[in-house]
Amino acid sequence: MGHKKEEISLIQQQTTQIMSELVLAAETLANIGPAISVFGSARIKPESQYYQKSEKIAQLLAKAGFTVIAGGGPGIMEAANKGAFEAGGTSIGLHIKLHHEAQANPYLSIELPFKHFVSRKATFFMHSLAYIVLPGGFGTLDELFEALTLMQTGKVPYGPVILVGSAFWSGLMKWIQEQLAGNELINNIDPKTFFIADEPEEVVAHLFDFYREHPEILELQTNRAV
Repeated sequence: MGHKKEEISLIQQQTTQIMSELVLAAETLANIGPAISVFGSARIKPESQYYQKSEKIAQLLAKAGFTVIAGGGPGIMEAANKGAFEAGGTSIGLHIKLHHEAQANPYLSIELPFKHFVSRKATFFMHSLAYIVLPGGFGTLDELFEALTLMQTGKVPYGPVILVGSAFWSGLMKWIQEQLAGNELINNIDPKTFFIADEPEEVVAHLFDFYREHPEILELQTNRAV
Protein backbone atom coordinates (compact mmCIF):
# COMPACT_ATOMS: atom_id res chain seq x y z
CA MET A 1 0.00 0.00 0.00
CA GLY A 2 2.85 2.35 0.85
CA HIS A 3 4.43 1.59 -2.52
CA LYS A 4 1.18 2.55 -4.26
CA LYS A 5 1.09 5.93 -2.49
CA GLU A 6 4.74 6.55 -3.35
CA GLU A 7 4.05 5.79 -7.03
CA ILE A 8 1.07 8.16 -7.13
CA SER A 9 3.16 10.86 -5.49
CA LEU A 10 5.88 10.49 -8.15
CA ILE A 11 3.31 10.81 -10.95
CA GLN A 12 1.84 13.90 -9.30
CA GLN A 13 5.32 15.37 -8.97
CA GLN A 14 6.08 14.77 -12.65
CA THR A 15 2.73 16.23 -13.69
CA THR A 16 3.41 19.37 -11.68
CA GLN A 17 6.86 19.71 -13.27
CA ILE A 18 5.41 19.32 -16.78
CA MET A 19 2.74 21.95 -16.09
CA SER A 20 5.36 24.33 -14.69
CA GLU A 21 7.57 23.89 -17.75
CA LEU A 22 4.65 24.57 -20.10
CA VAL A 23 3.57 27.70 -18.21
CA LEU A 24 7.11 29.10 -18.11
CA ALA A 25 7.55 28.44 -21.83
CA ALA A 26 4.23 30.06 -22.71
CA GLU A 27 5.06 33.15 -20.67
CA THR A 28 8.61 33.43 -21.99
CA LEU A 29 7.67 32.99 -25.65
CA ALA A 30 4.43 34.96 -25.64
CA ASN A 31 5.72 37.74 -27.91
CA ILE A 32 8.28 36.10 -30.17
CA GLY A 33 6.31 36.68 -33.38
CA PRO A 34 6.28 34.24 -36.31
CA ALA A 35 8.65 31.38 -35.56
CA ILE A 36 9.94 28.36 -37.42
CA SER A 37 11.38 25.23 -35.83
CA VAL A 38 14.45 23.44 -37.11
CA PHE A 39 14.90 19.76 -36.20
CA GLY A 40 17.89 17.48 -36.73
CA SER A 41 20.54 15.31 -35.13
CA ALA A 42 22.78 16.34 -32.26
CA ARG A 43 25.47 14.05 -33.70
CA ILE A 44 26.14 15.95 -36.92
CA LYS A 45 29.51 17.72 -36.90
CA PRO A 46 30.29 21.29 -38.04
CA GLU A 47 32.15 20.02 -41.13
CA SER A 48 28.97 18.29 -42.39
CA GLN A 49 27.09 19.83 -45.30
CA TYR A 50 23.92 19.49 -43.23
CA TYR A 51 25.35 21.55 -40.36
CA GLN A 52 26.28 24.24 -42.87
CA LYS A 53 22.88 24.11 -44.54
CA SER A 54 21.10 24.37 -41.20
CA GLU A 55 23.19 27.40 -40.29
CA LYS A 56 22.49 29.07 -43.65
CA ILE A 57 18.74 28.39 -43.51
CA ALA A 58 18.50 29.90 -40.03
CA GLN A 59 20.57 32.91 -41.11
CA LEU A 60 18.23 33.59 -44.02
CA LEU A 61 15.15 33.14 -41.82
CA ALA A 62 16.48 35.53 -39.19
CA LYS A 63 17.29 38.17 -41.79
CA ALA A 64 13.72 37.86 -43.05
CA GLY A 65 12.34 38.53 -39.57
CA PHE A 66 11.47 35.00 -38.44
CA THR A 67 12.32 33.68 -35.01
CA VAL A 68 14.22 30.39 -35.12
CA ILE A 69 13.47 27.65 -32.59
CA ALA A 70 15.76 24.65 -32.20
CA GLY A 71 16.64 22.13 -29.53
CA GLY A 72 19.43 24.15 -27.97
CA GLY A 73 21.94 21.30 -28.12
CA PRO A 74 24.84 20.46 -30.46
CA GLY A 75 24.81 19.36 -34.11
CA ILE A 76 21.96 20.58 -36.31
CA MET A 77 20.43 22.36 -33.31
CA GLU A 78 23.59 24.35 -32.72
CA ALA A 79 23.88 25.19 -36.40
CA ALA A 80 20.34 26.58 -36.52
CA ASN A 81 20.78 28.59 -33.35
CA LYS A 82 24.17 29.86 -34.54
CA GLY A 83 22.84 30.99 -37.92
CA ALA A 84 19.98 32.95 -36.37
CA PHE A 85 22.03 34.36 -33.50
CA GLU A 86 24.92 35.59 -35.61
CA ALA A 87 22.48 37.14 -38.11
CA GLY A 88 21.03 39.25 -35.31
CA GLY A 89 17.76 37.34 -35.07
CA THR A 90 15.97 35.74 -32.17
CA SER A 91 17.46 32.30 -31.51
CA ILE A 92 15.52 30.08 -29.10
CA GLY A 93 16.84 26.85 -27.62
CA LEU A 94 14.44 24.37 -26.02
CA HIS A 95 17.15 22.44 -24.25
CA ILE A 96 16.55 19.10 -22.57
CA LYS A 97 19.32 17.90 -20.30
CA LEU A 98 20.67 14.52 -21.42
CA HIS A 99 23.89 12.82 -20.34
CA HIS A 100 25.40 13.35 -23.79
CA GLU A 101 24.06 16.90 -24.17
CA ALA A 102 24.78 18.34 -20.75
CA GLN A 103 25.17 21.95 -21.89
CA ALA A 104 23.11 24.13 -24.17
CA ASN A 105 24.95 25.61 -27.13
CA PRO A 106 26.18 29.22 -26.77
CA TYR A 107 24.10 30.74 -29.59
CA LEU A 108 20.85 31.45 -27.77
CA SER A 109 18.85 34.63 -27.30
CA ILE A 110 16.43 32.66 -25.13
CA GLU A 111 17.20 29.37 -23.44
CA LEU A 112 14.41 27.28 -21.95
CA PRO A 113 15.59 24.20 -20.05
CA PHE A 114 13.30 21.15 -19.89
CA LYS A 115 13.32 18.02 -17.81
CA HIS A 116 10.46 16.35 -19.67
CA PHE A 117 10.14 15.62 -23.38
CA VAL A 118 6.36 16.03 -23.38
CA SER A 119 6.45 19.68 -22.33
CA ARG A 120 9.39 20.40 -24.62
CA LYS A 121 7.66 18.95 -27.68
CA ALA A 122 4.40 20.73 -26.91
CA THR A 123 6.32 24.01 -26.75
CA PHE A 124 7.70 23.48 -30.26
CA PHE A 125 4.24 22.97 -31.71
CA MET A 126 2.56 25.74 -29.72
CA HIS A 127 4.90 28.33 -31.19
CA SER A 128 5.89 27.25 -34.71
CA LEU A 129 4.33 28.07 -38.06
CA ALA A 130 6.55 25.71 -40.07
CA TYR A 131 9.07 22.93 -39.58
CA ILE A 132 12.41 22.38 -41.31
CA VAL A 133 13.76 18.89 -40.77
CA LEU A 134 17.37 17.93 -41.44
CA PRO A 135 18.84 14.43 -41.05
CA GLY A 136 18.46 12.90 -37.63
CA GLY A 137 17.61 9.79 -35.68
CA PHE A 138 14.63 8.67 -33.62
CA GLY A 139 14.18 12.04 -31.91
CA THR A 140 14.08 13.89 -35.22
CA LEU A 141 11.64 11.36 -36.69
CA ASP A 142 9.47 11.70 -33.59
CA GLU A 143 9.30 15.46 -34.04
CA LEU A 144 8.63 15.14 -37.77
CA PHE A 145 5.75 12.70 -37.41
CA GLU A 146 4.26 14.57 -34.47
CA ALA A 147 4.12 17.74 -36.59
CA LEU A 148 2.37 15.85 -39.39
CA THR A 149 -0.01 14.14 -36.97
CA LEU A 150 -1.02 17.41 -35.32
CA MET A 151 -1.68 18.98 -38.71
CA GLN A 152 -3.71 16.06 -40.04
CA THR A 153 -5.83 15.96 -36.88
CA GLY A 154 -6.42 19.71 -36.94
CA LYS A 155 -4.62 20.44 -33.67
CA VAL A 156 -2.28 22.96 -35.28
CA PRO A 157 -2.68 24.94 -38.51
CA TYR A 158 -1.23 23.52 -41.70
CA GLY A 159 2.16 24.90 -42.60
CA PRO A 160 5.22 23.80 -44.55
CA VAL A 161 7.13 20.74 -43.37
CA ILE A 162 10.33 20.75 -45.39
CA LEU A 163 12.79 17.85 -45.38
CA VAL A 164 16.31 18.99 -46.21
CA GLY A 165 18.40 16.50 -48.17
CA SER A 166 16.97 14.35 -50.96
CA ALA A 167 19.68 11.71 -50.54
CA PHE A 168 18.66 11.21 -46.91
CA TRP A 169 14.86 11.60 -47.11
CA SER A 170 13.75 10.33 -50.52
CA GLY A 171 13.40 6.69 -49.39
CA LEU A 172 11.18 7.67 -46.47
CA MET A 173 9.08 9.96 -48.65
CA LYS A 174 8.60 7.18 -51.20
CA TRP A 175 7.50 4.78 -48.45
CA ILE A 176 5.03 7.33 -47.06
CA GLN A 177 3.53 7.88 -50.50
CA GLU A 178 3.37 4.19 -51.45
CA GLN A 179 2.48 2.56 -48.15
CA LEU A 180 0.66 5.17 -46.07
CA ALA A 181 -1.03 7.26 -48.73
CA GLY A 182 -1.30 4.33 -51.17
CA ASN A 183 -3.16 2.23 -48.61
CA GLU A 184 -5.31 5.21 -47.53
CA LEU A 185 -3.91 5.15 -44.02
CA ILE A 186 -3.40 8.93 -44.08
CA ASN A 187 -5.03 11.85 -45.83
CA ASN A 188 -3.60 12.87 -49.17
CA ILE A 189 -0.38 14.81 -48.73
CA ASP A 190 -0.27 18.34 -50.09
CA PRO A 191 3.03 18.65 -51.99
CA LYS A 192 3.08 22.36 -51.17
CA THR A 193 3.24 21.67 -47.45
CA PHE A 194 5.32 18.48 -47.25
CA PHE A 195 8.26 18.04 -49.58
CA ILE A 196 12.01 17.66 -49.95
CA ALA A 197 14.49 20.44 -50.74
CA ASP A 198 18.27 20.46 -50.99
CA GLU A 199 19.41 24.06 -50.89
CA PRO A 200 18.83 26.66 -48.15
CA GLU A 201 17.67 29.25 -50.65
CA GLU A 202 15.07 26.81 -51.98
CA VAL A 203 13.76 26.17 -48.48
CA VAL A 204 13.41 29.83 -47.60
CA ALA A 205 11.95 30.78 -51.01
CA HIS A 206 9.21 28.19 -50.52
CA LEU A 207 8.37 29.60 -47.10
CA PHE A 208 8.15 33.11 -48.54
CA ASP A 209 5.86 31.89 -51.32
CA PHE A 210 3.66 30.04 -48.83
CA TYR A 211 3.19 33.05 -46.57
CA ARG A 212 2.56 35.36 -49.49
CA GLU A 213 -0.33 33.06 -50.39
CA HIS A 214 -1.43 32.71 -46.75
CA PRO A 215 -0.61 35.99 -44.99
CA GLU A 216 -3.27 35.32 -42.36
CA ILE A 217 -1.13 32.54 -40.88
CA LEU A 218 1.54 35.03 -39.88
CA GLU A 219 -1.04 36.75 -37.66
CA LEU A 220 -1.88 33.64 -35.66
CA GLN A 221 -1.50 33.74 -31.90
CA THR A 222 1.93 32.36 -31.05
CA ASN A 223 0.70 30.49 -27.97
CA ARG A 224 -1.69 27.83 -29.27
CA ALA A 225 -3.19 24.76 -27.70
CA VAL A 226 -2.06 21.48 -29.28
